[in-house]
Amino acid sequence: MISNILLQKKPLLAAHRGVCGANIPCNTLAAYAIALQQGADIIELDVSKSLDGELFAFHPGMEPVYLKCGKMISEMTAKEVREVPLLNQDEVPTHYRVPTLEEALAFLKDKAYINVDKFWTDVEGITACIRRAGVERQAIVKTYLEEDALREVEKFAPDLMFMPMVRHKDESTEMLLKRNINLIGNEVLFDRETDEVISDAYIAEMHRKGLLIWANAIVYNEKDVISAGHTDDVSLTEDPDLGWGWLIRKKVDIIQTDWPLMLKQYIDSRKQRNG
Repeated sequence: MISNILLQKKPLLAAHRGVCGANIPCNTLAAYAIALQQGADIIELDVSKSLDGELFAFHPGMEPVYLKCGKMISEMTAKEVREVPLLNQDEVPTHYRVPTLEEALAFLKDKAYINVDKFWTDVEGITACIRRAGVERQAIVKTYLEEDALREVEKFAPDLMFMPMVRHKDESTEMLLKRNINLIGNEVLFDRETDEVISDAYIAEMHRKGLLIWANAIVYNEKDVISAGHTDDVSLTEDPDLGWGWLIRKKVDIIQTDWPLMLKQYIDSRKQRNG
């Protein structure tokens, strides 16, 4: 169970949309397979819904980047979505297509934890898909802390591992622990090293309660800093001790990255150095 993470001496690796690059687009079965080969413990994926209600593994709003078909998935039928080629990093059409959420979950069954992002967009429908795929014990779902979303989690997914996104200061954990929600920890977003959610005292208290801390080394948008500069970029271009190492020293339990293999190699090298 994921609670056993607290007993480990190294964080789990969450692969952001799998591992993509060159001719392999993100959020594809190929990207997930590569992430698993590179040592990812958790596969993060996104969910979009077609005009006729089918769920796909795709980040909403990124159609102009990865599809360039003139439509959003929400404006296309499932048949149309299946026929649109995904583009590679040079914007050349590939043979890859957007997988359905059902296909993605079936592929990942019994292979890794699955972080289902954009869960709040259709809590009932995504939960039903998770249950049909039989991956309830693998799925980690996240939402923002709006009351409407939390009520839906209580109604449709009280048993699924739940991890909200908390920015700067935690004002929700005590409330969530009293609700019919399977809280396993917080995904913490911070732009200052002094923010409460990354303080030693806060992390120690969360661990005392048996709860996890998820931090993000990814750089999704340089204008929205979510790890106070301790990023994949810094780790790769300057010194991994300044990025990944800093997060590890803070004793976070999960690090989301776009570079799982290099992060795994860094963690292994730390272990060798430290005996």
